[in-house]
Amino acid sequence: MSARVAVVGGGISGLAAAHRLRALLGPDVGIVVLEQRDRTGGVLHTVDLAGVPYDVGAEAYLARRPEVGELLAELGLSDRIVHPTSAPASVRAAGRTQPLPAGTLMGVPTSAAKLDGLLSPDGLAAVAEEPQLPLTWERGGDAALGPLLRERFGPEVADRLVDPLLGGVYAGRVDSLGLRATVPALAAALDAGAPSLTAAADRATAGVPAPAGGPVFGAIEGGYRVLIDALVAASGAEVRLGTTVRAVERTPDGWRLTTGSVPDPAHLDVDAVVLAVPAPAVARLLADVAPAAARAAGEIELASSVVVALAYRAEDATLPGTSGVLVASDEPLAIKAATYSTAKWPHLSPDGLVRLRASLGRFGEVVDLQVDDAELVARVRADLATLTGTTAEPVAAYVQRWGGGLPQYAPGHLDRVATIEQGLPEGLAVAGAALHGVGVPVCIATARTAAERVAQAVAGRGAPSAP
Repeated sequence: MSARVAVVGGGISGLAAAHRLRALLGPDVGIVVLEQRDRTGGVLHTVDLAGVPYDVGAEAYLARRPEVGELLAELGLSDRIVHPTSAPASVRAAGRTQPLPAGTLMGVPTSAAKLDGLLSPDGLAAVAEEPQLPLTWERGGDAALGPLLRERFGPEVADRLVDPLLGGVYAGRVDSLGLRATVPALAAALDAGAPSLTAAADRATAGVPAPAGGPVFGAIEGGYRVLIDALVAASGAEVRLGTTVRAVERTPDGWRLTTGSVPDPAHLDVDAVVLAVPAPAVARLLADVAPAAARAAGEIELASSVVVALAYRAEDATLPGTSGVLVASDEPLAIKAATYSTAKWPHLSPDGLVRLRASLGRFGEVVDLQVDDAELVARVRADLATLTGTTAEPVAAYVQRWGGGLPQYAPGHLDRVATIEQGLPEGLAVAGAALHGVGVPVCIATARTAAERVAQAVAGRGAPSAP
């Protein structure tokens, strides 16, 4: 009998794992993807915005990592790769919108230069004086980034620079994010003996070789749905939508997954399992089979957010010539960032309409998002009026809520991940954004690693593998 592998979770991590499993194990192995939602893709979601496919989850990927480009090439989709324009980014702080300054590492300054106007005179003085402050750092240690920044620089660097940048990545607050997982280059420079945060940021940025060329970011023409659909087809997996996995247990021959309702359960027996689901689900499913890993996964919290996408007639939108704006956490605005898609991605305006998206919500702000869609659109429009002067009625709007969409990398995150990965029994693997990064390329990398782990287990049981 041919082997069978279950992949729990039909997002990018689960589908990339299924695709890699097919390549490793060949055409005869059964691959079943179990997805709780009524669609595949997870937090990658392409919708119709005034007649154009538009991503309301992740919109881009880091092109200087190879994973997305390699996967698109394998799927014959390299011609779908698009890159942004050179329009600069901006930041809203101190009641002003200004260019995002150079000379920082994820907002951590290398000096006070180029921060004039973004920071107050007191804030600039604090940055200039930071190298003279005594620094206590334990090599290999970790710290909450916000308190460390406030201790060294006062409040403005944290609120006006680092929080907007990291908030855009994690939907988190700088006060609760861990330094080592979110700004690893800074932690490495401190480990190497940098005497201050500005010195550490300077060393980290100075040690980065000049780019070999090519754009930093990429996207997919037609949206991420193109990649998701291609992965489903190429994997040859049986995809079961609307299916919640309630339990995973060992059997003498492998693993049993329980789905369905409590009164009427269904069972799926497989040789191996990949869990590509959010951390709380990982914790629940591992509770009996890998208790230490489950406890570590249970410590990873999630943040909720909302994306509001709008389309305007060109004559009604007065947008600046920037790719978008990050919003400091001490600004009196509802949004945390906006992307002016028409300026950033020319392929998203084939019809002359102006399209943009704004994000709302940070870790701990769930109550602020518990309003109806009309109120969320109204909040975004009010902020756009402040930021750009645009007051017209949009011709289209789409509201996407992401409940628990992004894991929070708190201090000690890397230790928790190590506990998860080292505590898994043979034939079971974990993939996804809860591990080594929330970006699409890193999720694909975790999926490949997970697929290779379980493929080895399946092959060891005598199942056929691809040549």
